[in-house]
Amino acid sequence: MTSSFPARLEIEPLRGALDATVRPPGSKSITNRALLVAALAAGASQLAGALRSDDTDAMRRCLQALGVEISDEEDPWRVEGVDGAMAEPAVTLDAGASGTTARFVTAAATLAAGPSTIDGTPRMRERPIGDLVTALRAMGGEIETPLNEGFPPVRVDGGGIDGGQVTIDARRSSQFASAVLMVAPYSRTGLTLGFVDDVIVSRPYVGTTLEVMTSFGAEARWAGEASVRVEPGGYRGIAYAVEADASAAAYPFAAAAVTGGVVRVDGIPSGSTQADLGLLDVLEAMGCEVSRSGDRIEVSGPGPGDLRGVDVDMTQMPDAVLALAVVAAFADRPSTIRGASTLRIKETDRLAALETELRRIGAGASAGPDMLTVVPAPLRGALVRTYDDHRMAMAFTIAGLRVPGVVIDDPGCVTKTWPGFFAEVARWTD
Repeated sequence: MTSSFPARLEIEPLRGALDATVRPPGSKSITNRALLVAALAAGASQLAGALRSDDTDAMRRCLQALGVEISDEEDPWRVEGVDGAMAEPAVTLDAGASGTTARFVTAAATLAAGPSTIDGTPRMRERPIGDLVTALRAMGGEIETPLNEGFPPVRVDGGGIDGGQVTIDARRSSQFASAVLMVAPYSRTGLTLGFVDDVIVSRPYVGTTLEVMTSFGAEARWAGEASVRVEPGGYRGIAYAVEADASAAAYPFAAAAVTGGVVRVDGIPSGSTQADLGLLDVLEAMGCEVSRSGDRIEVSGPGPGDLRGVDVDMTQMPDAVLALAVVAAFADRPSTIRGASTLRIKETDRLAALETELRRIGAGASAGPDMLTVVPAPLRGALVRTYDDHRMAMAFTIAGLRVPGVVIDDPGCVTKTWPGFFAEVARWTD
């Protein structure tokens, strides 16, 4: 999806105060959860507002290879559920660079009629999946990682899963827990899922998973602070609306903060559980004003020099760290961002990438095993490398709204989650 993008793109700084209304695309996290659950359900589903991007295309292709009919030419998409009876795929299931696809489809393949192989990009082969494999084996799945233990590619025999009482290690990724939970309604006995050390990194994402599951008729609930119970019984097809992506909204929110302007983001309901909405509290602590009305969120940045540095734990919203790190470069004092260890196993080592590229534009930055310190300094234009990481491209674009000469290398990587991102930014600078 990147062919229409230039190799490099210089960001045009704003000529005046930012005043924009934005509706981000549908949530990637919710779209991929809804696609999988609708595919497993009995009957047809309609998914309104679903995101079309590299990640959701990867999920759609894998599900189609598993025998699911999906019509996505128009909104809403139509998904013909298979009631848990996945077909044996004739090809390797290619997750590309999509972590949600690799993890979720590995779990779904346990329900296939025959063996499946799940693989992805070279970087995907470096991203751990062993904790998920261990949990699925405990549920009765026959799974192996033949090339490198604990990493893709993954071979799954299929034939179904038993369920039972299982403990999963979700300290590195909540996606492991979400993958297990979403297939549990088709286990033979249901599932009681506990967590190693009672820890769930990015816990709000598990809450989002349960909301999607229960919307499609599953009996799934928290059974205490660190346990989830899912009953057998499957899903039913429904009409389902995908809300706008809070992870994508982090960038317009950040734009308001660094420019002292105002951004209104539409499409996120007041009761949304999307994890990255936690960024709003951090921006308020930095001096922004935040208000909500219905499904609209408005963020106003402070005046020049009034953006405050923070010391904050981002364990529950790691995807928002990149936007926050760039905002912190414009603050009046250093900021320390903690709880970010999972960023080292994302599309790239995001802590190392942030440290390098923040220094490239003139800020001070120092990354530790699970933290990043950002020291404001006079910023300068530079060619910013993106490491084939959509969030790096979007985050440093926000810096370019204030700093002349910021050039984004490989801007097309934003097609992973927001193909229209740069068109949206161009509207802000008109």
